[in-house]
Amino acid sequence: MIIELGHFALILALAVALVQSVVPVIGAARHDHAWMAVARPAALAQFLLVGLAMAALTFAYVTSDFTVINVIQNSHTDKPLLYKVSGVWGNHEGSMLLWVFILALCSAAVAIFSGNLPRELRARVLAVQGMISVGFLLFILFTSNPFLRTANPPMNGHGLNPVLQDPGLAFHPPFLYLGYVGFSVSFAFAVAALIEGRVDAAWARWVRPWALASWCALTVGIALGSWWAYYTLGWGGWWFWDPVENASFMPWLVGTALIHSAIVVEKRDTLKSWTILLAIITFSLSLVGTFLVRSGVLTSVHAFAVDPARGTFILLLLLVAIGGSLSLYAARAPALQSGGVFAPISREGALVLNNVLLTSAAATVFLGTLYPLFLDAVGGPKITVGPPYFDTTFGPIMVPVLIAVAGGPLLAWKRGDLLGAMQRLWIAFAAALLVGLGCLYATYGGPVLAVLGLALAAFTAMGAVVEWTDRVKLFRIPLGESARRALHLPRSAYGMTLAHIGLAVSAAGIAAAAFSVERIEVVKLGATLDIGGYTMRLAKVDEIPGPNFVAEDATVEVTRNGALVWVAHPQRRFFEVQQQTTSLTAIRSGVFADLYIAVGESDGQGGWTIRAYHKPLISWIWLGALIMAGGGIVSLSDRRWRIGAAARQRGAAVAQAAE
Repeated sequence: MIIELGHFALILALAVALVQSVVPVIGAARHDHAWMAVARPAALAQFLLVGLAMAALTFAYVTSDFTVINVIQNSHTDKPLLYKVSGVWGNHEGSMLLWVFILALCSAAVAIFSGNLPRELRARVLAVQGMISVGFLLFILFTSNPFLRTANPPMNGHGLNPVLQDPGLAFHPPFLYLGYVGFSVSFAFAVAALIEGRVDAAWARWVRPWALASWCALTVGIALGSWWAYYTLGWGGWWFWDPVENASFMPWLVGTALIHSAIVVEKRDTLKSWTILLAIITFSLSLVGTFLVRSGVLTSVHAFAVDPARGTFILLLLLVAIGGSLSLYAARAPALQSGGVFAPISREGALVLNNVLLTSAAATVFLGTLYPLFLDAVGGPKITVGPPYFDTTFGPIMVPVLIAVAGGPLLAWKRGDLLGAMQRLWIAFAAALLVGLGCLYATYGGPVLAVLGLALAAFTAMGAVVEWTDRVKLFRIPLGESARRALHLPRSAYGMTLAHIGLAVSAAGIAAAAFSVERIEVVKLGATLDIGGYTMRLAKVDEIPGPNFVAEDATVEVTRNGALVWVAHPQRRFFEVQQQTTSLTAIRSGVFADLYIAVGESDGQGGWTIRAYHKPLISWIWLGALIMAGGGIVSLSDRRWRIGAAARQRGAAVAQAAE
């Protein structure tokens, strides 16, 4: 009964989404307040209905209801509770339901927190959100229904893919989807603005928090996925430029450009058309990622579906959403007049440079990801575009990005002084020089590009600190006055500083990957392996039972200069239901380096394959991502987001009443 209730709730949600997508937009065109007012209760009702469907499917997983085909295919009674719950979205049908649930959540959030918006704009934004919901609810109900039952339920299920039975993967999809789907709000604002033919500073003020919240969630989601790949897959890497990894990275890059472009619209009343286009492209890339994962064109550890029929349906949704919005943009964007004029050397100019570089980086990733698929689709030769392409094209583009991040905020609006900004960055240049020389000395001149990368990261981080000290006039006015200025700085300024420092920290971790040391050997019991100044001794290998697997648990004693520093327990787990083996790596994380051990197969002669890595600064990659996301959260807490738009709206209302 609960399953049927969830199915019926989805059908009702489709009906409500149809009302939400049609009635408010007609009301906005007619200036009919009653029709426009339908948008808010419709959005809230749709959220409740999709939430009910999500709860029904979760209940089926938790109770191991094997009358539901989706539960049979992706769950098992012996699975831990966490993975029963995460199994809800660990498959195509359930993940699409999560997608629509988060979309409904975003619509409800706009409905609840949109009291500051003009009625027409709010109605159109929620109507566009409703249109997106209609498309994906149709997709679920007609091609990916998670509530289908079977007349002959088995005694047990097939279980969840073992590589997905991990805490990192349990939380990775929700955060990723919050980012993916969250950008639908910016998209809806952009389409609504094109319909109205008006973009101003208030519009940018309304859009930025939604774009920033989505960006924070996507940052955390990507970081969780990368961290999972690092410690779970046992190959020692954290990013392989997999097409599905790229699918999440492209909207992050363009979304970063969108956030910075919206600043220019708000502060200088320019780049309006470009900002609208970025909002459209960001969500369009999120839809492209959905297509790649579910179309069957990819075979990947990340891919959910291999059914071409589903891919065709999503492709039609892409054509309607992307083609429709770009057509509207082509028709209406020329009417969006820019107000402010600025010199190339200015803060606006630096933000434009930032935008050009980030979108160019996204374009290189897009080309490398989709070109082989396109070539294959038209009958061309099968080619593979791997890490060498991305490393040689993406890396050089990010070098000027890091330089602009350090110097751009020191430039004045409208017309800046480049020489003056460079002079204020003398301490950043000094930090880069010291780090570069120190790394050359410590590594005996080892990889020059990696050393330059670390020096550039130091320059970017110190540049962010210099910008903050410049704001509070540290050492230029009495210390108490500087402290007072620091206390009264807007939180968005602190958020920017944190985000830029986080970017530098991640860049340092990425650059330091060149200093990693790898050893892969067959080691017999009692034998040792040396790496990075450590000695590893394989003491024993035991077979231990798990909740739904059997593991070969290796005991590895790690010493340094004869002293025991760590007893590692890497495992090789065999899941009997799926007849699949996974790795559980042992990692000793430190501030400056990780020691990484994975155990492989036995050679049948008393030896086991041991993969050992010494990875300097590897944890900085994820630490930097968390700092970036934290900076975004700090910016979101800025009081101006809560009262600025409201004050503008009240002013507009007073002016309208006076007329």
